[in-house]
Amino acid sequence: MPDTTPLLLRHHRPFLSFWLARIFTASGFQMLSVAIGWNLYQLTGNVLDLGLVGLVQFAPRLLFMLHTGHVADRYDRRWVSALCQALQALIALSLAIGGATDHVSREMIFILAFLLGASRAFEMPTTQALLPSIVPTALFPRAVAAAQSAQQLATIVAPAVGGLLYALGSVWVYGPTVALYVIACLLMLNLPARQTTLNKGKATLDSLLAGIRFIRSRPDILGAISLDLFAVLLGGATALLPVFAKDILLTGAWGLGLLRSAPAVGALLMSLWLARFPVERKVGRTMFSAVGIFGVATIAFGLSTSFWFSLAVLMVLGAADMISMVIRGSFVQLETPDEMRGRVSAVNGLFIGASNQLGEFESGLTAHWFGTVPAVVLGGIGTLAITGTWMKLFPTLARRDHMHEAPHPSAEATEPARVA
Repeated sequence: MPDTTPLLLRHHRPFLSFWLARIFTASGFQMLSVAIGWNLYQLTGNVLDLGLVGLVQFAPRLLFMLHTGHVADRYDRRWVSALCQALQALIALSLAIGGATDHVSREMIFILAFLLGASRAFEMPTTQALLPSIVPTALFPRAVAAAQSAQQLATIVAPAVGGLLYALGSVWVYGPTVALYVIACLLMLNLPARQTTLNKGKATLDSLLAGIRFIRSRPDILGAISLDLFAVLLGGATALLPVFAKDILLTGAWGLGLLRSAPAVGALLMSLWLARFPVERKVGRTMFSAVGIFGVATIAFGLSTSFWFSLAVLMVLGAADMISMVIRGSFVQLETPDEMRGRVSAVNGLFIGASNQLGEFESGLTAHWFGTVPAVVLGGIGTLAITGTWMKLFPTLARRDHMHEAPHPSAEATEPARVA
């Protein structure tokens, strides 16, 4: 099978703009995350605060979930994404000014973390729903893998750069992120106008809940996104990386940057493989196997006292997560009508946000109760338990063979099909 990913990047200009925008946005967010985590831990020395900042970033996803999807389906998705990136640039600018004047406080970090979470809550479903409209359907799974490779490429480089720059002072991290977000904003506006019909209906409760009803009527979609929610919620250890870097593996900010980059290295290599050799058969079994490997790698990381072994298992963790992410992202978008993609992506974004930001809070809380290492090991065990349970609860997902098995009716036709 020929590799069409280079063709997408070289000859499909809208996708190239989208791909570059994802690189710059992901780079800005990763550099902000490293700086905020290290800055906050320096200010307070409290591991619970590292979990709280994740909870603060997650809260907007829950508060605005219904509205984010409706905005993505009603308004020009290019402009929604660009405005979200502009807001994130202003957040980075505020932190840069605060760092330059030595006025960054715990309270300020939490307030800006909430605004960062709010902007990303609107950005995520919008960009997810935008991608299917700029690439041919036949190339969509490859485009998902290629888009993920862009994000992972940024995730590899940006945290390490952020950690190194932070050693020179926080302003050296916050300042460049402003430029990264501005460039991403301009690239997003460079995309062609959306060709499909926008949803001009009013933001009624019925229309806002349409995405939830659609997901509940599709057991495979519900099983896939809920698997990600609970598996990563329990198995995620990202929020505790500053503790591992400083107190267990005995490295500094540079080590934290490398630890944050390691999962992305594995994810990038896997995304490049999937872009050339997409998963076309036994997608359900492959996805569950990948989540199980994620859990085993989490346990290995928690027990490790070697910096280099920790980097290796984090790479395996990232590669396994990428397999699950590409499979889930591809078939969820392919089986959702375009006029519903914003609202479905908003619900999916809530699950992803819960697994990441809420997972950071869970990690910080369990580390506060039981200790850092036991918290990570127990989380990995929980991921394995969830994987086995979900295979029993969603047998059709476990047996699923193809990404897109059959076309579904339009959103309007699926509206009355409500699951009690």
